[in-house]
Parts: sequence; structure tokens; C-alpha cells
Amino acid sequence: MNRFIQGAFWIGVYLLLTLTPLFLLLIGPTPPGRSFWTEFSIAIGFAGMAIMGMQFLITARFRHTSAPYGMDIMYHFHRQISWVALVLVLAHPIIIFWERPEMLRLLNVFEAPWRARLAVTSTVVLLVLVATSVWRKQLGLPYEVWRVLHGIFAVLVVGLGMAHAVMWGNYIGTPWKAAFWVALTAFWIGALAYVRLWKPVLMLRRQYRVAEVRPERGRSWTLGLEPEGHPGLRFKPGQFAWLSLWNGPFGMREHPFSFSSSAERQGQVAMTIRELGDFTSTIKAVQPGQRAYLDGPYSAFSVDRHRSPGYVLIAGGVGITPMMSTLCTLADRGNDQPLLLIYASNTWEDVIFREELEALKPRLDLTIVHVLARPPEGWPGERGFVTAETLKRHLPADRNSRDYFICGPDGMMDAVERALTDLGVSLAYIHSERYNFV
Repeated sequence: MNRFIQGAFWIGVYLLLTLTPLFLLLIGPTPPGRSFWTEFSIAIGFAGMAIMGMQFLITARFRHTSAPYGMDIMYHFHRQISWVALVLVLAHPIIIFWERPEMLRLLNVFEAPWRARLAVTSTVVLLVLVATSVWRKQLGLPYEVWRVLHGIFAVLVVGLGMAHAVMWGNYIGTPWKAAFWVALTAFWIGALAYVRLWKPVLMLRRQYRVAEVRPERGRSWTLGLEPEGHPGLRFKPGQFAWLSLWNGPFGMREHPFSFSSSAERQGQVAMTIRELGDFTSTIKAVQPGQRAYLDGPYSAFSVDRHRSPGYVLIAGGVGITPMMSTLCTLADRGNDQPLLLIYASNTWEDVIFREELEALKPRLDLTIVHVLARPPEGWPGERGFVTAETLKRHLPADRNSRDYFICGPDGMMDAVERALTDLGVSLAYIHSERYNFV
């Protein structure tokens, strides 16, 4: 199926699953004599609940649903739609209190009925969930701790909110409506169980073993992983997987990393990881023979999804890893399309795969442009950052005759995307990969 049709299909499914529960509320008896604003506040409360429930499905890593967009887009949507859900959920009581000030007494959790206590508790937990996500680093929350708390808070918010709605009884007072919403809540939370329980069980049956830990430039390390008792996964160049080490697939120490090896080679795969945080700084301590687990592949960031006369790859720092996988794959295929790699690094010694990239030139129609923020004395190449002027000097005259793939730090990617559009490159030809999934 065409990826645009796929994308439209899954958007339709999302809208259907989000709106159908609201339409079902209108079937059967409804409470008489209530004002428009009261009804409106209840409607948006249920809408917020439906959106929050769908968050479990968005982050469940279903490959078919994420394939048209890429996992980074799914998580970006997850973050943005969370603000919509938060506004709807908070607007629900605010509107009621504004129209009926006497209802403010329900905020007294010591005297209010349980249905009100559940609503207050659910809202407080939702605010804590949002705060710990937005200010995780400022609060000093380690990634693994945050993931555990995030899952617990999410289940509490939806579970308590649904219990509040069922106990209040309006609109879902009939047994079949209550059963429907309880089943829907169980379905949403089941998506979380799928990721945290069922997928790890499957990963236990497809273990990997660390074959090598190879140091690279720029405080980076390449892990070579060999499958144990199975042929290994098949991936497209540019894709990534979640890697679990140390505690097995049921632990929370799993992180997304791109493959840096060729997709044409069966068996062993490689991931190149730069020391940027608590988990990545432990990679150099991994010993050959260590068991590892992979959940993947994911991502729409692949040249295999785009037919083009040639490709422009723009990388910054460790963002070179999906580009390396792409170049190695194309070399193994005997590809003869024109390829341009623009690679931004801090210094010449930070250039990951410096020799390996040069070794690929005889096998490909490849031009490499290094851009150094702090070049050595006498450096003849590009200096500073990748700007519109830098791109002008190296891009083909017909700029819309190529597909552009960008991966690197967020600031660099934002600047390059703006520069390309300023130079007249259509957004349809610009593809980015971001790994900020928190």
C-alpha cells in the first residue's frame, strides 16, 4: 500500500477510535435540564479521556501504525497531543465551577464523595505526570526512573478518571455503556502491557550476543551484535532499534540507536554509540559475550522508501550512524547514484568513521564535505556550521532532483531544514530523524 494512503488510513483509525466513544454516549437516555456549558464541559472531559487513552496505543511501537510516519513523528505527536488532552481535562472542571460555583465544595477531598475524590486525584497525578516529563532533567530524574513513573502515572490517570466517570453515572449509567468504557480502558492499558510484558517475552526468544566493542573517534563505541539461535532481524538502511543490556528485556534501560552496519549483510549487526549520558557512558564497559536484546527495526528514515536520482545526506556528530548504514548498504548493492555527504563535526579528531568513509569512495559515486566547528590550522575545507551558504556551494543546481536525509543535534537539524527550504527545496524531499522520545 502507498505510504500516503497508509498514513491517511491510520489517521482515520485514530479519529475513529477517539470519536466513536463520544458518539456512543449520545445513545440512550441523557440527564434532563442541564445547561449547554455543563454538557459541553462533560463532552470535552470525555474527549480528553479518550485522547489520553489513545496515548497508550501511540507509544506501543506497533510497526504498521508507525511505518508511514516514523517513530520519531509518532512520539512528537504523542507529546503535542498530550497538551491538548491536558487542556481538555482541566477545562472540564473549570467550566463547571465557573457556571456552578457551589460545586467547588467537591474539591474538599475530606468531605466530598468518592467520585469527586477520584477526579481530583486523577487531575493531580496528571499534572505531576506532565511536570516530570517537561522538567525531567531539571528535577534530576534518571531516564529509567522517569520511564517507570511515567507508566505508573499514566495508568493511574486513566484508571482513576474512568472510575470517576463510571461512579458519577451520567451518560454511562447504563450497564452496557459502563462495560464499554471499562473494556476500552482495559484495551488502552493493555497496549502498555504489550510493550512492557509481551514484547520482552518475544525478545527473550531472539537474544543477541555482543561480539565486539570497538572504540571510535569522538568518544564513541561500536557494538557488534550476533544473533543467538536465530537468523537475526532484517532492517532497512537508516533504521534503528531499542537496545537492552545488563538487565534483560524487562528492564527499563533500553535506548534507541541506529544501525551503523550494512542492511545487506546477514547475521551480525552494529550500532555506534557516543558517550552522551548515563547509559551511553557505560557502553565501553560492555564485554564480548554479554547478552543483548533488540526491539526493532523502526523508522521511516531510509533511502529504500524514496526513489530518487541521488541522495544528499547531512549529518552532525553521531548522526552519522544511519548515514553510514545507508552508504555501506548502497556500496554492497553496487549503487551508482550520485551521493553527497555533508558531515558536521566539532574537530577533525571527532569525525566518526573518518577512514571508513574514505574507503567507501571507490565503491560509490560519493562526495564527502566535512564541516568543522573548530578546524585545525591550515584546514582547507568548510568551517563553522552547516548554513545556507555552505549548502549553496555543494548542492546540485536542480535542488529538487534529490532526496535529503538529515540526522544530528536538534539545533543543527532545525537550522538545516530552514536553510534547505530557503533554498527552494520542497518539504516532500526533506527527511529527518530525531531521537528525543521523552
